[in-house]
Amino acid sequence: MRQKLVETLYTQPTSLTVAALTGALASVTAAVVTNNRIITIGGGLLIAVGLVRVLMARWMTRSRNRRDVRTLEITYEAGAYAYALLAGVLAALTIYLFPPSELQVLTVSYALIYGVGVSGRNAGRPIIAISQLLLSSSPIMLVCLFTGGLVNWILAGSLIFVILGMISVTLNMFQTLREQFAAAEASARMADNMRRLARTDVVTGLLNRAGLNHDLVELLIALPEGRKLAMFWLDLDKFKEVNDMLGHPVGDRVLGEVARRLTAEAPDDAVVARFGGDEFIIVAQVADRAESERLARAVAEAISRSMPIDGNRIDIAASMGVALLPDDGPDIDTLMQGADLALYHAKVGGRNQVCFFDNSMTRNLVRKKEIETELRAAIQRDELSIFFQPIVDLETGRIRTFEALVRWFHPEKGELRPDEFIPVAEESGAIITLGNWITAQAAKACAQWPEDVTIAVNLSPMQLRAPGAALGILAALREARLDPRRLELEITESLLLDDNANTVRFIEDLSDEGVRFALDDFGTGYSSLHYINKFPFKKIKVDRSFVSGPNAGRKSDAIIRAVAEMGSTLDMEIVAEGLETIEQVQAVRSAGCTLGQGYYFSRAVPDYLAAMLLAQEQDRFEEVRRA
Repeated sequence: MRQKLVETLYTQPTSLTVAALTGALASVTAAVVTNNRIITIGGGLLIAVGLVRVLMARWMTRSRNRRDVRTLEITYEAGAYAYALLAGVLAALTIYLFPPSELQVLTVSYALIYGVGVSGRNAGRPIIAISQLLLSSSPIMLVCLFTGGLVNWILAGSLIFVILGMISVTLNMFQTLREQFAAAEASARMADNMRRLARTDVVTGLLNRAGLNHDLVELLIALPEGRKLAMFWLDLDKFKEVNDMLGHPVGDRVLGEVARRLTAEAPDDAVVARFGGDEFIIVAQVADRAESERLARAVAEAISRSMPIDGNRIDIAASMGVALLPDDGPDIDTLMQGADLALYHAKVGGRNQVCFFDNSMTRNLVRKKEIETELRAAIQRDELSIFFQPIVDLETGRIRTFEALVRWFHPEKGELRPDEFIPVAEESGAIITLGNWITAQAAKACAQWPEDVTIAVNLSPMQLRAPGAALGILAALREARLDPRRLELEITESLLLDDNANTVRFIEDLSDEGVRFALDDFGTGYSSLHYINKFPFKKIKVDRSFVSGPNAGRKSDAIIRAVAEMGSTLDMEIVAEGLETIEQVQAVRSAGCTLGQGYYFSRAVPDYLAAMLLAQEQDRFEEVRRA
């Protein structure tokens, strides 16, 4: 507060200039009128001190941020006291040396007006204001008392009341100024605190997104020439499992520990922030890509160390995307986009990886955006088709089910593979519209087949989380007039893991209506048995890697046999996928599998060929029956 009060002395250098000019005019007038050496010397000193004060005030105003408060105050006091005293002495000399005249009125008025004026102007430092008032008026009082006379005595007495009144005014103004400055400082502290809270994440104490944006600008401005800015974007792998299994309080402690480790590994001048959820960002100055690689490895190793929390040993890892400025972009927005793309590729590549941005990622993004736009239009233009691959009873050879598979025949690019556009549909949310369309088309086709043939449709996690997902499927069945018991929904373990609460509700609602569920890609996860025990699956599809993959062999045969035995015990059908040869068909049938699917039986075919397969099958069995 003292700093601000002292600075009020310098806030209006113009008023000092006006006072100095007025004082110079009064001094010159006194010197010319009296032609007295003493008066001339006194006036000259007053002019000189006034000029020095004006020059010092303007210089100190420009440079006060480089000086301490005491220097500012002492400098002002010296000039102020000298000038006030000289003004009072000049007025006293005119009273003492010359009879009453206009000149006395001029010099006395100037001295008193100056003293009264500075009492208000310098109220921020009352000792200076009162001292100037006393120095400018005391010589006048003394000479009036010394020379005597009724008028002089009355003037001296009046000055006492003037001084007392101005002292009261100065102190009141000082109190008001001090309260105002105190309130302003309190408001500034509150504003700083609110600004700090608005930019800080409450769980980790790191910067939040707003704080990150603010500090990134300052970091970029301060970036030395020749240095690079590296952004490390981290996403904790499977952090949702920690919250689901151990609770959010433990999850928050994990986030806090991650924040502590990131801060410890990051350089001192780096920016560390929690971007949201389980995502963190580090931005640091680096000399080159090699230094950013070393820092990325150190951060990844720090995160992967076990965390003992509440008696639990928590092992967690992170996927990381890294981008450099100016290598990967000229500004912060481009840098963040590059790091985000690199993070996406790290997660798609299997998680727990560090991926650096390169330009091909941008090309891939453009390609995905193009596919997304064209896919939405393709649904409207009926460019998509449903193909059906039969699932055959291994005992009788009859078709029991068709799996509905979507195909896209682009008018210009030809056939696009499902593994090219299905992931794009899932990322963009178009899978909801696409999945509902597939279900509706498959149900309409199945309604034309024999009643003992069912239809299987793959379900996307995005479809399951969509509001009213179960109602949408039931509406499609009603519109196609298909018995819900003839629909099978194939669910992968990853879908069950992503949103357990919604999954339970979804499966229960449809199971109550008769819809059947199959566990797809069995054996590729780590908790398949848990899901079989929890959900009402009627069918298990053994992943093709056990049948025709590079690791197929004696061990995989044993696994298939164990799964088939479990299915027989639990009254479940077991589907062997990926059958391509008669030897594989015989092997899985002898192992206990009840159904088979693969190129050995048929590729996926259009609906009219599916109907033809059923008709041919019917004719063949009729011939066998007649024979």
